[in-house]
Amino acid sequence: MRLFSLSAPTTTPAEHTDPSRSARRKRALWISCAAHALHDGYTDMIYALLPVWQADFGLGYGALALLRGMYAGTMATLQVPAGSLARVLGTRATLAIGTLLAALGYAIAGMSGSLMGLCVALAVSGCGSSTQHPLASGVVSSAYGRDARAPLSVYNFAGDLGKSTLPAAVSLLITFMPWRHALWAMSTIGILTGLVIALFLPSARNIEPPRDEAMAREGAAGSRTGFSLLFGIGVLDTAVRMGLLTFLPFLLRSKGISPQMMSTALALVFMGGAAGKFACGALGARVGVIGTVFTTEGATALLILAMIWLPLSPAMILLPLLGVMLNGTSSVLYGTVPELAAAGGTERAFALFYTGTIASGALAPVAYGLLGDRIGVYGATIATAATALAIFPLALALRRHLRAT
Repeated sequence: MRLFSLSAPTTTPAEHTDPSRSARRKRALWISCAAHALHDGYTDMIYALLPVWQADFGLGYGALALLRGMYAGTMATLQVPAGSLARVLGTRATLAIGTLLAALGYAIAGMSGSLMGLCVALAVSGCGSSTQHPLASGVVSSAYGRDARAPLSVYNFAGDLGKSTLPAAVSLLITFMPWRHALWAMSTIGILTGLVIALFLPSARNIEPPRDEAMAREGAAGSRTGFSLLFGIGVLDTAVRMGLLTFLPFLLRSKGISPQMMSTALALVFMGGAAGKFACGALGARVGVIGTVFTTEGATALLILAMIWLPLSPAMILLPLLGVMLNGTSSVLYGTVPELAAAGGTERAFALFYTGTIASGALAPVAYGLLGDRIGVYGATIATAATALAIFPLALALRRHLRAT
């Protein structure tokens, strides 16, 4: 499969005479993947820590929501300024500083003795994490040029690995050491990652595609309408995913699932989602962006309806496939951002795109939840399927703004 042999489809004539360029591109990819895994892991590590902080500080649910909001809010709002800062300091320096800042925030959290201290610590960490999405994805895009879709799907999959491993790691650590010590240990990982970025991430001039390829790509880029359509698809796709995940436990509970099996069911969805980043990256290379979007969103709508009407056992069997389709669209969407970005504005385009999807992920559960209060869980779940189908006309309109692939 093309996805698992990144060097084959991305070797250019210039690289036959300069093999070191290919090695630098791969190093850029894997360091960017490490950064994505770390920062996404830091983001979701909060979920594992909230019960500990609730018990230790006597916090209510509103205060716990504030803690989560401090991190997510600073991360989302500072992504565009992070891209601007990178134009002054350089991508490598900005990403390294951001990673060190994210680690410092968790170290400060380990020294906090109050809700205010935790809020400040998480705001610092979120500020650092705001650099990762626009800059690391921009590095991968710059390194692989018009062949960036498959590497970007690997990069996105790395984020899912981080979401799985770091929260599990901190949960394990706090079983045999104080949570403060566990946070200091996790912050050490961030410090080491920041040093690796600072020392080993190749500079843009050493990994960018040959000039003729870069000029061809810039000549095809810069469709403001196309980017707006892609942005809208990304926002709706995220809304479908987060809205369904809000109601899925209630759907399964209505089918008689046991509390013990609920965690297994959700794990099946998340494992399918991680696999979807790989599978749909390969699918996008074969059938193109629009074909993949139609496949994943159409299958998502059908599987959502199946979750409503099928009995528990067949519904459980379909959960991994549901995860694949829910998460798969994002791989081809992120990989298309560079194609529609203005010349020289890839990092800003990624920052805008990630900001929109993160905001959608925060607001969609609220919107669908209010809808569920009015029309019930089943009606609101059907509304998520309708949202997936609403992406179809946007995808059709996007087709004419894309290169033929």
